[in-house]
Amino acid sequence: MQNKLRKSSRDRAIAGVCGGIAEFFGMSSFAVRLIFIFLPANLIIYIILANAVPDSPPSL
Repeated sequence: MQNKLRKSSRDRAIAGVCGGIAEFFGMSSFAVRLIFIFLPANLIIYIILANAVPDSPPSL
């Protein structure tokens, strides 16, 4: 099964975008959040990803 980019249901600070990216690439969500802080257009990119990336399926 292929790993798909989805918002994280476990590691959510605001919308789960950074947690989902961290799970997809197998890295720390803290590192992904630091990268987003230092990007020039971070707010615009985050808003686009928050709307475009699907939610992860609910788990029990």
